[in-house]
Amino acid sequence: MAERASSMGIFLVDEHPLFRTGLRLKLEEAHDMELVGEAATGEEALRQIRRGTGPNLDVILVDLSPSDISETEFIQAIAKASPNRPTRVLVVSAAESDEAVIRAMSAGAHGFMGKTAPWEELMPAIRLVAGGGVAFGSPLAARMEAIFSAVRRIPGHSVFPQLTTREAEVLDLLARGYGNRAIARALYVAEKTVRNHVTHILAKLQVHDREMAAAQARKAGMGV
Repeated sequence: MAERASSMGIFLVDEHPLFRTGLRLKLEEAHDMELVGEAATGEEALRQIRRGTGPNLDVILVDLSPSDISETEFIQAIAKASPNRPTRVLVVSAAESDEAVIRAMSAGAHGFMGKTAPWEELMPAIRLVAGGGVAFGSPLAARMEAIFSAVRRIPGHSVFPQLTTREAEVLDLLARGYGNRAIARALYVAEKTVRNHVTHILAKLQVHDREMAAAQARKAGMGV
């Protein structure tokens, strides 16, 4: 694709080829946007971006639901891959629950749009994020106050400040008696990702097994 003058570079991460095709066509119609890369998973996207996507990568549109990497890990890796040109991340996901929005924004995303958002709403949102703003889909806008109040109430954040947001979420579910598969389903991540988080939690809490971690969490008021 020929490079357009003064266009914003967009990278698309989504497991659904039809969604990527539809968005690719819309980007081709936009005179101020250029698709500089696309991938099915976060891991594949990172490999491409680390190899280089050109100087004009501005916004990554991402749905990490099929990936083993979390939003936090992905956004941190993106920052390291392009330290001289900050890249902004707009999550575009079918999961529009408050929990999904909290996870994304706590990880450092710059907006959250549902996949049901019309093109007339999504395209301006991309431009807003590229310009330094934060964008949310219409259904989320009315819930913003409640969602960001919930961010401050994420269980374990104040009790175990050494944990990341995602690790605190996993620990809370451990305290409720969830197994790895149930945690993976609740958080829309792979079981491998849950196992990795549990390993980090055990190390940070300095306990030997998940039962000890769960007991410590319940003692601190989690899992209720």
